[in-house]
Amino acid sequence: MARIIGGITTSHIPAVGNAIANEMFDEPYWKPFFDGYPPIREWLHDERPDVVINIYNDHGLGFFLNQMPTFAIGAAHEYINEDEGWGIPKLDPFPGDPELSWHIIEGMVADEFDIASCQELAVDHGFTVPMQLFWPGAPHNPEMPRAIPISANTVQHPIPTLNRALNFGKALGKAIRSYPEDIKVVVLGTGGLSHQLDGERAGHINREFDEMCMEKIVTAPEELTKISRMELVRQAGTQGTEFLMWMMMRGALTEKVTPLHKNYHIPISNTGAGTMLMECTD
Repeated sequence: MARIIGGITTSHIPAVGNAIANEMFDEPYWKPFFDGYPPIREWLHDERPDVVINIYNDHGLGFFLNQMPTFAIGAAHEYINEDEGWGIPKLDPFPGDPELSWHIIEGMVADEFDIASCQELAVDHGFTVPMQLFWPGAPHNPEMPRAIPISANTVQHPIPTLNRALNFGKALGKAIRSYPEDIKVVVLGTGGLSHQLDGERAGHINREFDEMCMEKIVTAPEELTKISRMELVRQAGTQGTEFLMWMMMRGALTEKVTPLHKNYHIPISNTGAGTMLMECTD
């Protein structure tokens, strides 16, 4: 049976894609951010997962406001990266795992989640930047696992509640564990943490709230489900709603996890940037 070995998190800021492309890893502005990744890369090197479930939000490349599914799961043999206008170099396709994708989709629908299944899906920086951060040189890193993108709506309201996100993750974990092949899976939750890109509160960052979320998501994720969508916007900013994708990741893991690494740094492109590694323990 498939086994979920752990969960990882990261911000997916497009400016990071430019910093990677220009090899700005040791510049003072970027170094504290990039220094958060080597411990997780070492863990991934040792564990060698076969598949990564990459939970992200699309920013207008694969979906737009005229058609924005609440939850969409990729079911393609590969995922194409296209130019989205940020100046980030276009990357080669990322290999998928359609057999596992369809198994997950079947399981999610059986658990009464309505899924948009995508046999073609263009992936933007929300997907590609995390892949490059954890597997440098992706998609050409030989240790990079097959990828399954799961897109969540954090843009067009009404967005999912944190409770719905956590329950989605629980159903996702159940579906993965019922897959009959002996494979190792890591679940990646992307986005956030607190940030607001426009309006009167542009530049809003809430370190205290971010650090509380990074603590509770390990020890008491159910407590975070009490935060309403409007409260999440108030505390974390309009784009800080991306935290719901961390909750989707957490729901897929075992009830108890061991936190092995975390890093928090501000400001990176007006964002509270968090990175975490949680290993499943039971």
